[in-house]
Amino acid sequence: MAARLAFNAGVDVATAVSFRSLITAAVVGLIVAGLRVRQRFTVRHRRMLPVIGLLIAVQSYCLYSAVARLPVALALTWLVAQSIAGKPFDRALEYNVRVLAQLVNVQNQRVQFNLPQPAREILRADDSDLIYYQVLGPRGELLSGERDLPLPSEEDKPLPGDAPLRDVYLRDAEMRGLDVRVAYTWVRLDLPGDPLALVQVAETREKRSVLATEIIKGVLLPQLVLLPLAVLLVWLALVRGIKPLSQLEERIRARKPDDLSPLDDHAVPMEVAPLVSSVNDLLTRLKDSIATQKRFLADAAHQLKTPLAGLRMQADLAQREGGSADELKQSLQQIGRSSIRATHTVNQLLALARAESSSAAIARLPCDLAELTTQVVRDLVPRALDRHIDLGYDGAQPGARGVQLAGNPTLLTEMIRNLLDNAILYTPSSPEKPGVITARVLADPFGHVLILQVEDSGPGIPEAERDLVFQPFYRALGTNVDGSGLGLPIVLEIANQHGASITLEDAHPGQAFPGLLVTLRFSTADQAAGE
Repeated sequence: MAARLAFNAGVDVATAVSFRSLITAAVVGLIVAGLRVRQRFTVRHRRMLPVIGLLIAVQSYCLYSAVARLPVALALTWLVAQSIAGKPFDRALEYNVRVLAQLVNVQNQRVQFNLPQPAREILRADDSDLIYYQVLGPRGELLSGERDLPLPSEEDKPLPGDAPLRDVYLRDAEMRGLDVRVAYTWVRLDLPGDPLALVQVAETREKRSVLATEIIKGVLLPQLVLLPLAVLLVWLALVRGIKPLSQLEERIRARKPDDLSPLDDHAVPMEVAPLVSSVNDLLTRLKDSIATQKRFLADAAHQLKTPLAGLRMQADLAQREGGSADELKQSLQQIGRSSIRATHTVNQLLALARAESSSAAIARLPCDLAELTTQVVRDLVPRALDRHIDLGYDGAQPGARGVQLAGNPTLLTEMIRNLLDNAILYTPSSPEKPGVITARVLADPFGHVLILQVEDSGPGIPEAERDLVFQPFYRALGTNVDGSGLGLPIVLEIANQHGASITLEDAHPGQAFPGLLVTLRFSTADQAAGE
């Protein structure tokens, strides 16, 4: 039960076992209190307490089997047997003390104690134990009995003026090197000042030990007889319970390194099923990750193959004999364009890999989406002017209400840059008819929505291809644009990490160049709740 608690609740086994030990101790304490077992310990009890405590500590951190419970069972049985065995003999001592106390009287202002000889013989008639008695007067003078019988502590002596004394007290003591059980009482005398006389009866503990031994034998012998059977049953249960785990281990060891198929969780114990399920989930995610890496490497090799082949061809053309200066210049220009294309592809691949690797947990910081967008627009204005494109920003200003969101500023900047790069790349433009690209940030603080839009005047994307363009290396047909096909996949990956939705639609429906309107919607409800 302690181990199951540890697996199910995430508590370590030591803590679970300790908690169970405390509960067990509390239950045993209630049972002892309900049976009214005396709480007074003898000298031997006190000597054994450290040993019992050590046994309990060792048992608490062992497996809860019959063998581990035996030391504690022995200790508890010994204590209970000692208490049970002592009760009838304690009652006999109390009776003897009361009888002797009735024999104490006052005659002629003198305290007397008269014990008939037959009563004296009956008092000492015991085959197993020695019985001692003592009667002391109010000044401590010995009236009868043994002089060397130990006296009770002064704290137990009643104060003058107390109510009539009837109680008989019990204590453990030592008499002539033997452990004895002493019953004593105080007798109030009919003299001026109400002096007290002390009556004590002591008995050695031989009969008690014999009876306690018989009780222990009667209780533990059946358990000792059944112990080998219990050990055998526990061993068989453990062997049977561990066998599925051993078989699972053998199947895992026999697997090939590239075998990432899920483990069979039907043949394992119920306690291990969550672990097997977690391992299967890990194997599935690892398989998907490896497949993604393989596909990414294959696509990257394919995309880099074309510009690298162009570079090699142009280099061969530049090195041929008899070529003119114009041809050499043209080859060098083509080499430059191919290198730019290859560099752009590599940068896009790195950006996509960085976005995918950070999908598990990204560092979220307060970001001003309007400020990030305006900064990217300013950075790309020179490139847009080279292509005769009117690039501008329209919408909420940096620092305005509702333009803040929790996200990764590096990834958000990369997302905005890819959106604008795509728009610049696919928007036709000329000095006579310049293209127009507008970046826009719209905030709705009451609806907790933040919108980012990029609108261009290009050919747009047909509705049938709007889902396909988010796949890596896919290019819309008929565009005749030398792109990498990674811009929108990067945008989609970063948007998913920030919980944003993305839609594609025509910016100017019905026109020859309908353009493209990319809209990203961010939810700021969590940020508003935090504020």
